[in-house]
Amino acid sequence: MNGMKEFLPICKKDMEQRGWDVCDFVYVTGDAYVDHPSFGSAIISRTLEAFGYRVGIIAQPDWKNKDSITILGRPRLGFLVSAGNMDSMVNHYTVAHKRRHQDAYSPGGEYGLRPDYATLVYCNLIKQTYKDVPIIIGGIEASLRRLGHYDYWSDKVKRSVLLDSGADILSYGMGEHSIVEIADALNSGISVSDITFIKGTVYKAKSKENLVDYIDLPDFEEIAASKEKFAESFRIQYDNTDALTAKALVEKYKEKLYIVQNPPALPLTTPEMDRIYSYPYMRNYHPVYEKQGGIPALSEIKFSLTSNRGCFGSCSFCALSFHEGRVVQVRSHESILEEALQMTKEPDFKGYIHDVGGPTADFRHPSCEKQLTKGVCRNRQCLFPEPCKNLKVSHQDYVELLRKLRKLPKVKKVFIRSGIRFDYCMADKDDTFLRELCEHHISGQLRTAPEHVSDTVLDLMGKPRNSVYESFLKRYSKINGQTGKQQYVVPYLMSSHPGSTLKEAIQLAEYVRDIGYMPEQVQDFYPTPGTISTCMYYTGLDPRTMKPVYVPHSYHEKAMQRALIQYKKPENYEIVKEALRKAGRSDLIGFDRKCLIPPRPMKQSAKSSKTKTKKSGRG
Repeated sequence: MNGMKEFLPICKKDMEQRGWDVCDFVYVTGDAYVDHPSFGSAIISRTLEAFGYRVGIIAQPDWKNKDSITILGRPRLGFLVSAGNMDSMVNHYTVAHKRRHQDAYSPGGEYGLRPDYATLVYCNLIKQTYKDVPIIIGGIEASLRRLGHYDYWSDKVKRSVLLDSGADILSYGMGEHSIVEIADALNSGISVSDITFIKGTVYKAKSKENLVDYIDLPDFEEIAASKEKFAESFRIQYDNTDALTAKALVEKYKEKLYIVQNPPALPLTTPEMDRIYSYPYMRNYHPVYEKQGGIPALSEIKFSLTSNRGCFGSCSFCALSFHEGRVVQVRSHESILEEALQMTKEPDFKGYIHDVGGPTADFRHPSCEKQLTKGVCRNRQCLFPEPCKNLKVSHQDYVELLRKLRKLPKVKKVFIRSGIRFDYCMADKDDTFLRELCEHHISGQLRTAPEHVSDTVLDLMGKPRNSVYESFLKRYSKINGQTGKQQYVVPYLMSSHPGSTLKEAIQLAEYVRDIGYMPEQVQDFYPTPGTISTCMYYTGLDPRTMKPVYVPHSYHEKAMQRALIQYKKPENYEIVKEALRKAGRSDLIGFDRKCLIPPRPMKQSAKSSKTKTKKSGRG
């Protein structure tokens, strides 16, 4: 491993300064170059460096100019391609298909520095110049599009990204294990077409004769033609996301071609996690971006600590089961404290650690011991519809970690912003974590994610019943009272999720009314590849039961559901009135305190509106 603490090469001059005549791998990414362990490109490139490989970075190449892909020359072993930390389409478009105006992963937040479907475009760009150089694709965009999938932006079922990109291998999931195995295989002289044996990868095959212990998925032509077949295929994929129990999956295409998904790579052990986060990251964006104002996304995470991966929460609208898996993997206290100490020495550290967490902050161990030897259950969830009797419920390790971080020199406050599971907190009879959370780790507001209040919708979301959330609010309020603090809860709410009719949307609006809270932001359900909810959105079926599900599809109905949650906004008056009348709830139009809107628009000063918003909340 090269022990020099410096950025990886981004040009030939950088290579010459290191004494390199060639890179082993060139990493092409849709994000600006940020050498921080919150960026997938940084972790993968530093992992390869640690195993002795020379890696160069081409960040946000000009996809309209094929020469932009040649700035580091021809790599010895291959190109690595990723759209970046986000799916490029989510990065570019709102759920209403409107173009976003900023890109937090680009210099100065500038929009338009990466193409739509970036993985495909970059691969095609490479193929124009380097036709025979192996291409390995990865990252969230490729990972969730590894087999036939529904594409919301084109409203079509699309083929595996491996086919449309022309890449040779797809590394799905987090990728540290598989990328090193791929590199070692290529370095040993194995042809890229023969690398078919690595867990956590997807490859193309012309026949199935060498496969053993696999499952045939419905053919691509079938899932493209039949929503029932699509749902059936998705369920099989969902049941095969565990490294210990999953089998290879095979999807046939009509050209007598097969896409083969090997079982997932094994979860990282704690020593492996520690090693990955100990690499010599610069923990900053490349200085070439300084004149443009840097990279906005870094400011959110520069002083945050990743303590875990994986999530056994399994919300229907989340793709974590497909990407990181349900087995929680953790770093040791020593590793996290070492990174925190390094953080406190940086000149712009102000004493605040912004987060200590991961997909779910308070998960610091697998949900049960059985997972470590037998894998996760296929026929049940750990927390839904109720906590499993085998669930290991304890916040002790997390509490101890937070206490150690609070004691570090120069640390004034340690926040938790990546979210906690309120149902997991309720399963813990010990109040220690909640008490210390209220005393030390929030500042006036706790952000929670009940998402909805209708049990019908919550069941489809894979979220706990509303009664669990109400119980949590009472417990939270009680503990705040004991600590002498007046702190509120800010709930994240989602509109237009499958199963939500105008009836359920109005139920949510009435809840907002009753708690005296007006959300500044509401998340419309966004159908992205790799989630149960997206499967429901496209097929109108719950793949777990194959029962029909109501889906709000039209932009207008989605706009009505969203506006109902923000019914106090003057600009929403007419559409809220339309929604109430359409749902037969004109009783909510009037001057009674239970009404949502008056019979006619009322003028409201900006000053009074701001005052009400500021005072809203629930403790």
